[in-house]
Amino acid sequence: MEIPARSRRSFLRAAGVTLGLPILEQNLYGALQSSADTPRRMICINTSLGLHTPNLFPEQQGRDYSLTPYLQPLADFREQFTVFSGLSHPEVDGGHPAELCYLTAAPHPRADNFRNTISLDQYAVEQLDPDTRFSSLVLSSSSSRGLSFTRSGAPIPATDRPSQVFRRMFVDGTEREVQQQIEQLHQGRSIMDVVLEQARTFQRGLGQQDRDKLDEYFTSVREVERRLVRAEEWAKRPRPVVEVQPPRDIAAATEVPARVRLMIDLMLLALKTDSTRFITFALNGLNAVPVIRGVTQDWHNLSHHGQDPEKLAELRIIELEQMQLLAELLGGLRQATEAGGTLLDRTIVLFGSNLGNASSHDNRNLPILVAGGGFRHGQHLGFDPDRTPPLSNLFVQFLQRLGAEVDQFGSSTGTIPGLELL
Repeated sequence: MEIPARSRRSFLRAAGVTLGLPILEQNLYGALQSSADTPRRMICINTSLGLHTPNLFPEQQGRDYSLTPYLQPLADFREQFTVFSGLSHPEVDGGHPAELCYLTAAPHPRADNFRNTISLDQYAVEQLDPDTRFSSLVLSSSSSRGLSFTRSGAPIPATDRPSQVFRRMFVDGTEREVQQQIEQLHQGRSIMDVVLEQARTFQRGLGQQDRDKLDEYFTSVREVERRLVRAEEWAKRPRPVVEVQPPRDIAAATEVPARVRLMIDLMLLALKTDSTRFITFALNGLNAVPVIRGVTQDWHNLSHHGQDPEKLAELRIIELEQMQLLAELLGGLRQATEAGGTLLDRTIVLFGSNLGNASSHDNRNLPILVAGGGFRHGQHLGFDPDRTPPLSNLFVQFLQRLGAEVDQFGSSTGTIPGLELL
């Protein structure tokens, strides 16, 4: 039974809801009370200028490895993450353009005929069809360049303004604004009707192969229609109330840690209120000097260090800051409890890069770290970069853990040996 808006607001105030409290939207609506019902979630993060892997990868494999400099900020989470070395996407090359394929595994992004495919998060949305206000959130630290792509390979623009994300999640529009949104959704449904009618007319006289293709198209259009209907239902519902000050956007892209922290706060709020279950975050590098103490050189230039000791020293400062930010995200997820567990227990966190060696634009031996999600962690799983299982094998395990009945994604050939469920 849905709690009326006024009662829900009173309940929230009585509970003293703040950013750090583990109050979940699904609990407020009285729908999910057991761990069996509690949804699983996923956050995928890409740091576009890579990580200096000698500072990340342990020398020892297995559980008895020594923490490397980049893993030291995560020491408190040692039993809740796994670091992978040697993984990559087969045939994904081209240096920086491979960023397009981080979550898709589509080959040869520099090719003239390159066409991207669906990203991991959007595939999960298709398979699991979450009944949340937002099917996914596509975020970035700067610019509209994100990690998510539709089934046709079209990029989904990322949002880098925390104020906009907060407003979409927690600020109810005026009655007029809500009505305008509903009218726009109705217009979208009308367009779907016209498209379907035209397609059915076109279908007459086609051969069986073309008719099968059109059937697939009809299925896709009907799915869009169904989502439009659901979006209209959500448009009429009041948004969750959180007693948190709306974030103020930071204009300067060079304020990297401050901007990322604002997005981390919003990711945590989004999951706590069950506003979405799938988030991608592009931690985009800069052709500028980030505002981090001790850094004086352009970040992109530092990533092309050529083993210069001075550049490596400053690059280490930047990348240690990124690892500290990851620790803050994991800490926020671990502090939030639900149904006898924590958000970290129920949320797969992927942190990595499309670049294995940014200095040489190498897309092999990617830095990959996975935390939470109900896997058995506390280990370093290393593979021979020349005989490695595809990174997409890991993505298959994510999808299966999320509840999707799939055994293939991208370039996968199976699963990753050694990564087991709790």
